[in-house]
Amino acid sequence: MTSTLERSGLRPVAFVVVAAVCFGTTGTAQELGPDEATSSAVGLSRIVVGGLLLGLAAWWAARRPGARLPRIGWSQRGTVLVAGAAVLAYQPMFFAGTRLNGVAVGAVVTLGAAPVLTGLLEWVLTRRVPSRAWFAGTGAAVVGVVLIGGLVDGGARQVSLAGLAGSAGAALAYAVYTLAVKRLLTDGWGATVAIGGVFATAAVMGAPLLLLVDLAWLGSAPGVGLVVWLAVVTVVVAYVLFATGLRALPASTVSTLTLVEPLTACVLGVAVLGERLSTQGWVGLAVLLGGVTVLAVRR
Repeated sequence: MTSTLERSGLRPVAFVVVAAVCFGTTGTAQELGPDEATSSAVGLSRIVVGGLLLGLAAWWAARRPGARLPRIGWSQRGTVLVAGAAVLAYQPMFFAGTRLNGVAVGAVVTLGAAPVLTGLLEWVLTRRVPSRAWFAGTGAAVVGVVLIGGLVDGGARQVSLAGLAGSAGAALAYAVYTLAVKRLLTDGWGATVAIGGVFATAAVMGAPLLLLVDLAWLGSAPGVGLVVWLAVVTVVVAYVLFATGLRALPASTVSTLTLVEPLTACVLGVAVLGERLSTQGWVGLAVLLGGVTVLAVRR
């Protein structure tokens, strides 16, 4: 199977898709965790604990015999700081968007805008126009996300401009740290070292903010289990795979492939949490999967 993936060029695609599946377990894990655990507390704990673990993994990878040390100049330091700040900024902006406009609208705006902004920023920075397959696949995937979010139901509702700004800001933060990590990989950094350096920086920045949230739920076994799952699976494993795939793929393609995350979240919601998905939602899942498949087949 590995040799087949390598020959077809699908191995980096598979890495990113598996990473997105790991990302997609976040909501279900939080739902099964302690009721007292707020989204902000869980998000900060995930970044701080997972970031420190990734930092240790990066240190270990850089210390291995024969490992090539990455070039660390002022440009690379600045890139790590910008990426770390973007990782940390994503959390409060995403939660602001979902709080003001609801989970469906907030998540759809963030997830739908992220691949578009990533592609546009990459276009501006590299002067390389995304492929027609990217436009087709990303367009289909974004339509699928909108359908899953239930926004095309004919019902009018008030939408908060501040909430939209928060969701768009989260999408921009995602695009920035994706492109920053891509820059480090292009400069010769290993996948583990690059993503570890970025998330360790975010962890150091975010650690003081833990004093502002209630962490009493961490005293229970479910609370510890929640943080361990989120830190190990949705940060360490997921982002190492994410960076490994990003090494071989354009950032715009990776950003679209990670839309497998809401697909995974929907499937887990139905299968594990007993949630129900409308016909429109199932159509959205199919369209989203079709968009991702376009990119994988083109690859």
